[in-house]
Amino acid sequence: MASWRLLTCLGVLSAATVHAHGGLMETQSYTSRRGHPEDQLMSFTRGALISRDSGESWRWVCAEAMGYGSWQPESYAWLSGGDILTATGKALLRSRDGGCSWEPSSAFQDAWVTSLAEHPTNDALLYVATGRPSVTNLLYRSEDGGETWKPTPLSREAVFSAVRVAPSNSKRLYLSGWKGYEMYLFRSDDEGETWEDLPQAFTGSLQDAYDLKLLSVSPANPDVLWVRVSSRSTVGSILYTVLRSDDGGRTLTPVLEGDDPLVNMDVSADGRTAWVATYNHFYRGREGESFQKLPLPTGNACVTRVGEVLYACGSTWLHEWALARSADEGTSWEPLFSLREVQGVHECPAGTPVREKCTSLWPQLAAQLGAPLSPAQPDAGTPPDEEAPPKSDGCGAAAGSAGLAPLLLLTLMLRGRRRAEERPRLR
Repeated sequence: MASWRLLTCLGVLSAATVHAHGGLMETQSYTSRRGHPEDQLMSFTRGALISRDSGESWRWVCAEAMGYGSWQPESYAWLSGGDILTATGKALLRSRDGGCSWEPSSAFQDAWVTSLAEHPTNDALLYVATGRPSVTNLLYRSEDGGETWKPTPLSREAVFSAVRVAPSNSKRLYLSGWKGYEMYLFRSDDEGETWEDLPQAFTGSLQDAYDLKLLSVSPANPDVLWVRVSSRSTVGSILYTVLRSDDGGRTLTPVLEGDDPLVNMDVSADGRTAWVATYNHFYRGREGESFQKLPLPTGNACVTRVGEVLYACGSTWLHEWALARSADEGTSWEPLFSLREVQGVHECPAGTPVREKCTSLWPQLAAQLGAPLSPAQPDAGTPPDEEAPPKSDGCGAAAGSAGLAPLLLLTLMLRGRRRAEERPRLR
């Protein structure tokens, strides 16, 4: 009887919470505007969250207003001049008004934009990689902040997965790519004018590795970088391996392996400490030591270093916060924001896509998050200063997280396997 009741509740809750852009709502990346730390942005399962007051308040930009469909951005670049750019895997989106309206770049109508990289000091210089399967892909450079794009000489019939600029030597570029089970790194020492091919031959348990992706380049040494690959274990499950190179990408050595899909990683300013975030865990690796799994954050644990401070995504459903910061290299965390604290739709002028498309969607999202409806956006059925009464059948389909616990726990248990199995089918 108990099992039947649980399954019934799960079915009801699934119908109430599952959306085209994801069922379990979490933050997925963090960035701040260059030179303007008061402006911050987080990628979110249902679009993006923006703060214009140093994180004191956060507001929602719905995916419908951005127009990215099922191609969800992994990260954003917020330039000092105010423009926001993101590569979705299909398009390069740009907002010129602080997130109120978005448009795809016309330069990549037939290409799939898989990665965007910023120059470490020059806002005007940007790089974009394309990765559409079975066609020739290119690396593009913009010298005017993304207004126009020109192809570099690098073009291959391979999927380009990520481009990075070495922070300590901005002339050094790396690009990762793959074609079937052929894995590649490409390296340039002159800002993309000439390139060296660095094919990667894996042996042993990684001999059938695929989907190589560049993760990070050391801020202190342009020859040190990290990548990840996927592979099959002996029992058929998918493994994710982080590898490190100390010779500019010529050789790679495994440093971390697990069955939890990777979100991203970041590196300390001196290059001696690295942090790896996965869907469910957070790891720290100090120079000369193995990676150590830390207690927090759990859930969708992205990581971004800003100066000497770490910012991390987390699951509100697991430990009450969706963004936290650490001043001690990830040993302890100060919660900054919970999804229940989203204050409504991003404040935009009338006529903008965010104002027109997101406002009507906010009451439903607020109910799912357990967030209060703002006075400017009342729900037609419930006054903004009153809470809907909980249902008496025990399924908890009303606002708040307590009633969502069974669905959320089940989703968390299945999430790693489901996402892992989905990745190869997309290739």
